[in-house]
Amino acid sequence: MRHCKWILAATMVCLLAGAGPVPVAMAQDADGDIKQIVLSEAQVKGLISAQPDLAAVAKKLEGVPEGNEVSVEKELDEIAVKHGFKDFTELDDVSANVQLVLDGLDPESGEYTDPVVGLQEELAEVKADASMAADEKKALIDELEEALTTIPPLKHKENIELVKAHQKAIQDALDAGEVGK
Repeated sequence: MRHCKWILAATMVCLLAGAGPVPVAMAQDADGDIKQIVLSEAQVKGLISAQPDLAAVAKKLEGVPEGNEVSVEKELDEIAVKHGFKDFTELDDVSANVQLVLDGLDPESGEYTDPVVGLQEELAEVKADASMAADEKKALIDELEEALTTIPPLKHKENIELVKAHQKAIQDALDAGEVGK
């Protein structure tokens, strides 16, 4: 199962930044759902090009002790504008939508399966697996059922081909932007 990897630097920045509590996923609407949008080529390219700047901000925050919040909101907005976005919120919305597609793309074949469908299939396999220890099986079932309640189905199928077209560049940006690399 592929877990969310995108926005590594941005998520770290969001969690560590700000003068008060920062929402874990800024790209969520008031109901806690990801704000799904139709992506443009310019947005995907902007997201890819922003990754090194976001990683640099995250690297600066690595050593900040918990409770010593550092406000980087202005810096994040500047990075977003530099890469063609209105503000960091728009960049974060785009990254969340790219991640929704990436979560369903098989890295080898490039085939897309809605992550919800993939999780349902995996859940059925785990439930049917008689060789798994009962406590391990229960924990995995609980984890998969929780994931099913948090991952929304993809609303804009047209985003699949756009993300697939830039999949290598996205992966390269993710790999280069990983904290500690």
